[in-house]
Amino acid sequence: MGYSGTLWSRFRSPTKRILVRTFSPKPDDIKRAWHVVDAEGLVLGRLATEIASILRGKHKPIYAPHVDVGDHVVVINAAKLGVNPTKLASKRYYRHSGYPGGLRSETMGELLGRSPERVVRLAVRGMLPKGPLGRSMLNKLKIYPGADHPHEAQQPQPLALTYARRASSGS
Repeated sequence: MGYSGTLWSRFRSPTKRILVRTFSPKPDDIKRAWHVVDAEGLVLGRLATEIASILRGKHKPIYAPHVDVGDHVVVINAAKLGVNPTKLASKRYYRHSGYPGGLRSETMGELLGRSPERVVRLAVRGMLPKGPLGRSMLNKLKIYPGADHPHEAQQPQPLALTYARRASSGS
């Protein structure tokens, strides 16, 4: 056919080169905002997916999966989550002390009563990347059981959660 080399050699031309580069955000490109989320009455899983998306930075045009470009999120009223009573009694959280026989478990109701911040943090942590990148994203999450938080100086903006919904009051 007159083409030498591979099939692509006919497309290579010294005058016409199309170079497509993958965008990788630099530290100067990253601008971090602060958001506040009121968790009162919201379903835990839907709340966690929205928070994880903001922490990863998927709402930004400069999003890259290998760079932490996300924003800070402050969650208030974590003790007032809307959780199904059946899930409060049946869902179990496990942890291990590292010693033989050191497996401990507690129900979601017990953990929500003792440490509601931990319930939200564990739900969000499961939706972030594993490893150092996910841990740096999780450090931008601040959770408080009540309505007060010490981050007023950062001027957090209320975050409108698109897919998070209120728990049904019937169950």
